Amino acid sequence: MDDLCREISKALAVNVESKAGYNEFFSAAVLVPLIVQDGELAVLFEVRSTQLSWQPGEICFPGGRIEKEDGSALAAAVRETQEELSLAAAEIKILGALDEIISPIGVKLHPYVGYLSPLHPIEPSQDEVAEVFTIPLRFLLAHKPIVAHMEMGTRPLADFPFSLVTGYSEEWRARKTYQVSFYKYKKHVVWGLTAQVLQGFLEIYKTIDDK
Repeated sequence: MDDLCREISKALAVNVESKAGYNEFFSAAVLVPLIVQDGELAVLFEVRSTQLSWQPGEICFPGGRIEKEDGSALAAAVRETQEELSLAAAEIKILGALDEIISPIGVKLHPYVGYLSPLHPIEPSQDEVAEVFTIPLRFLLAHKPIVAHMEMGTRPLADFPFSLVTGYSEEWRARKTYQVSFYKYKKHVVWGLTAQVLQGFLEIYKTIDDK
């Protein structure tokens, strides 16, 4: 029995090692870019190109999927920011990390905050970015977001074996309610995961601003 237990232990260790980079969630990293605009600190946002297959035309922070070659979530955030804004790594000063976010829709997001050098003009990648815009930090701190709520549920599909369970409904079942925030600035609306990341940063910044 001891030999069998050792073999099971080895198999479990190999299984964990082989799946070290695997996660059922879409793992991504983003950067909250701070920049000086008109003499004051502002947050920079991107509008995704309408030619992209995933979330075309939506407002987001620079970022994307964490690739194996990146080595870390931070490296992915910096790489994506460089590619999307045509910046060198030296022009991005990393200030720190925000709390990791596990989205109800299956995204594991690693957000960071960085300061962009004012010495280099931002030239958005035409393939990925339709436009960039900034919102003064002063404005974001003075205006609370609009808050709404979403509900997630489950519903058995055609292959569900109802004969194996008792009294299981074929209809939708509400499982989770979660908050969605919206920041409106001029013609732009920042919402979803981007707003959640922004909100987390603003809460931390307020602790500095209050001092």
